[in-house]
Amino acid sequence: MSITQSIDFLALSREEALRVLTDNKIALTLDEAKQVQELLGRPPTLTEAIVWGIQGSEHCSYKSSRQHLKGLPTHAPNLMLGVGEDAGIVDFAKDKQGRRYGVIMAHESHNSPSQIVPYEGAATGVGGIVRDILVMGGRPVATGDPLRFGEIDRPLTHNIGAGVVSGIAGYGNPLGVPNIAGDLYFDKSYNEACLVNVVALGALREDEIIHSFVPQTALGYDIIVVGKPTDNSGMGGAAFSSVEIEEKNKKANKGAVQEPNPFLERHLIESTVNLFAKLRESGNLDKVSLKDMGAGGIVCASVEQVEPAGFGAEIDLEKVHTSMNLSPSEIACAETQERICWICDPSLTEMILEHYNSVWDLPKVSKGAKASLVGKVTDGNYVVRYKGELLMDAKAEDICRGVKVDREIAAPEQNLSEPDLGELDIQKTLLDVISHENVASRLPIMHRYDKVVQGQTVIQSGMADAGLIVPFRHREDVPEIHKVGAALSVDSTPRYGLISPYYGGLNAVVESMRNVAAIGATPWAATDCLNFGNPEKPRRMWELTQAIKGVKDALEGVGHLDFDSPVAICSGNVSLYKETKNGAVAPSAIIGMLGRMENVDKAITMQLKNAGESVYLLGKRLDECGGSVLYDLHRHLGANVPKPDLSEVRKELKVMVEAVDAGILSAAHDISDGGLAGCAVEMMLGGRGQGELGLDLNVDAAGDLPIEKILFSETGGFLVSVSDEKAF
Repeated sequence: MSITQSIDFLALSREEALRVLTDNKIALTLDEAKQVQELLGRPPTLTEAIVWGIQGSEHCSYKSSRQHLKGLPTHAPNLMLGVGEDAGIVDFAKDKQGRRYGVIMAHESHNSPSQIVPYEGAATGVGGIVRDILVMGGRPVATGDPLRFGEIDRPLTHNIGAGVVSGIAGYGNPLGVPNIAGDLYFDKSYNEACLVNVVALGALREDEIIHSFVPQTALGYDIIVVGKPTDNSGMGGAAFSSVEIEEKNKKANKGAVQEPNPFLERHLIESTVNLFAKLRESGNLDKVSLKDMGAGGIVCASVEQVEPAGFGAEIDLEKVHTSMNLSPSEIACAETQERICWICDPSLTEMILEHYNSVWDLPKVSKGAKASLVGKVTDGNYVVRYKGELLMDAKAEDICRGVKVDREIAAPEQNLSEPDLGELDIQKTLLDVISHENVASRLPIMHRYDKVVQGQTVIQSGMADAGLIVPFRHREDVPEIHKVGAALSVDSTPRYGLISPYYGGLNAVVESMRNVAAIGATPWAATDCLNFGNPEKPRRMWELTQAIKGVKDALEGVGHLDFDSPVAICSGNVSLYKETKNGAVAPSAIIGMLGRMENVDKAITMQLKNAGESVYLLGKRLDECGGSVLYDLHRHLGANVPKPDLSEVRKELKVMVEAVDAGILSAAHDISDGGLAGCAVEMMLGGRGQGELGLDLNVDAAGDLPIEKILFSETGGFLVSVSDEKAF
């Protein structure tokens, strides 16, 4: 079929229309294709249909979730820049001149690519999230990686897990960005659909922010593509991530996974940070916009920059630098890695091209890499041409808005119950719990990652419930903010979501808050990555909406400790269709929590420090073993999922933050996987297997529950160690 040939979906029979969609790999349903035709007022060209299939995918347009996401709290006094651009920015510090400094935060997923090609999928996930930080005008300073794999005794799980971890290390380490946080769960629901989520942090001053959309004065601005030459890797990646995973399509979908080059990305970061300084010094930051070229490639990166200001654009695909013979739709939509898209005032165009092509010599760094002028901002439609032929001519707002979908929602019938475990051997059960794959040490993974590069890491992953960095230490001109710390935790317990998607989302928020508070940081802002099954199924939409409600209620119910507002979501991502013919992934609302410390010297870790100190329990022990490691050992799910009292959680968080700040606590650990007993053992081992102290627990004061419920219930709370002279 010709790239300019029109497809009249309204005139074709259902069978003919479906054949056209399938043969050309257009990721639209027939109803959606008809919506596109109605938006255009004419039959779409093949290229337009392909673009809408990508731009209208769940990964780009959030067509199933956006109406529900609106309920999340996205405003707070400490947000510099909230949801809506490549990353959010949170107010973090002020210098002596009153200038504000922000931490950039982004959260993404590379789930389907990592299931198909684990190394490349995970590696390019790291690359993409780091570029989301870069394009906001900041320097990337940290990453984190929440991972979910299938049953641990399956060879495929080992292959995927090893590939993913190698990909994260193989890209992140040479990139020079420390990995300071992460978590890992194994569950059979991920057997055929692993989850590889990635979080990244960056740092900048408020006047250094670059937006992901052009200014109102942008008519006539130039569009520049920078980085690796476009190839056919990643073509349709966003689209194939928005359909159910099918075994028969795995081989074909390998081409939709991008190919990583971390050394080019590092060069791209340094050259771009240097360009930021040039633009800042010349007073031209307000004459540019910048966006990562991720999902949807050139079309997505350019149309999303011009649409908010009401503009269109003209793109000439012949001017895009490529590394092979490609079809026009591949040039337009391929998701080739290590690329960014500038839109700038024409007076800056030559300087930007020379900066990358000559000063930083991209063509010699990597074959075919360069900066190319490919188009211009207009006051008309979004237009794409190739060799003089018109391939696309549509309103930018129609492309960005995509197709409208109102999914059916229906709660399933559940028949959950609490098991009778009989009399347990407590000593054996403890050993089984702490050696369970969802509790055991993550050191073999953590040792693969560079955790201290850049010299700003204070607490490495595994030493405490959250990682901690000093994000502004590289700024030598403002020593007064060098002690301000950024804590990062990522959390979600899969089996809670299986019992209740609502409490799965709520507990993910609460635990992430507890984790940053355990080192002494105030929960400051959050990100969410919502990983769910096929939204076309009413049950999956119910799971998604319930989880969103749980996240919302937790953020609002606990609230910000320093402001009269919720802890706000500053950025996020939705990853749907994580489902095969054998079922969907456990409802997984994964939360990234950013914490703030005024002085990192006061931070504490989980390791017990001194013999003779008193250990206190914060939080009642309740009969809440549903979804616990204890029940999993006995092949039960249970029903009594932890249901936190949010007002009590707030009190606990305030006590923790204030006690650490006052120097009262020497160690702290939140109670979660493995319950009170698991928490105690991890404090003895120090999280890194180096502990030398034991712990004598008197559980009489913990309540009148059976001993196994006291020890292994996963009701949240804290264990804290206090020196005798400071005991309270």
